[in-house]
Amino acid sequence: MAELSVRVGPLALRNPFVLASGIWGESGESLAGAWDAGAGAVVTKSIGSAARPGYPNPTIESYGDWGLLNAMGLPNPGIEEYPREIAVARTRGATVIGSIFGGDAEEFATLAREMAPTGVVALELNLSCPHAEGYGTEVGSEPADVEAIVGAVVRAVPIPVIAKITPNTPDPAGLAEAAERAGAAAVSAINTIRGLAIDTELHRPVLAHGLGGLSGPAIKPAGLACVWQIYDRIRIPVIGIGGISTAEDALEYLMAGASAVEVGTAVTQRGIRVFGELAHDLDRRLDALGYPSVASAVGAAHPARR
Repeated sequence: MAELSVRVGPLALRNPFVLASGIWGESGESLAGAWDAGAGAVVTKSIGSAARPGYPNPTIESYGDWGLLNAMGLPNPGIEEYPREIAVARTRGATVIGSIFGGDAEEFATLAREMAPTGVVALELNLSCPHAEGYGTEVGSEPADVEAIVGAVVRAVPIPVIAKITPNTPDPAGLAEAAERAGAAAVSAINTIRGLAIDTELHRPVLAHGLGGLSGPAIKPAGLACVWQIYDRIRIPVIGIGGISTAEDALEYLMAGASAVEVGTAVTQRGIRVFGELAHDLDRRLDALGYPSVASAVGAAHPARR
């Protein structure tokens, strides 16, 4: 059997499959459910300074097996309410990573100081949501902004900081370099790709907000390309995200340079049992290829491994 436990910088995970933010993370019970089903860690919903109702329906368009287009609008109960959900998940033994979003470095730092004492093992900074005005991609598309935000959070809290990088920019790897300069312990890549669907009968966008973010298998090549480029340009670990539905998908990300992966859309399609299935199948695939551990496969596809 291959060794499935991994280290992502200072973080120790029991396996490389992490529940992605915004999927199944509405409550402590749902986070705990993903953990009990076999996730290596769970990431909370992205939490802001105040409660947000999100956008009106419709907020999701399904494209069957190849993905989802969504514009939820970062709905969340706010930082004052959500820590009780983290407590529920932690009581069940879950390794919890807190996700936060803000409009500038000061807001991120304030949120980080409030989230850190809840017992989360790290903070993932949402610098990449493609459809929330004033947040996400709008504050995370320039290296200088990423460096300022990450730096402010790193100085504010004693726990590891993970910068979630947007693909909706000419140079995602440049953003990862900025996060590394600012002291990030790792980067995660990617978030959803900006997209649009049109209802031709109603002559308007399908989603109430209009623009949304595309996730699922359709974006895996883009996610892999970003991880590949980022791995070549930074020394801190990369967490791969985008279209991971099978152990083979995960192995591609590992070989591209990811130390772990986040799973989102596959959970909506197959339920939380997907975590146990992925871990079992990756174990068998690593054995078949002669890799003794997850770590031994990281970066294996690169011409010159570190």
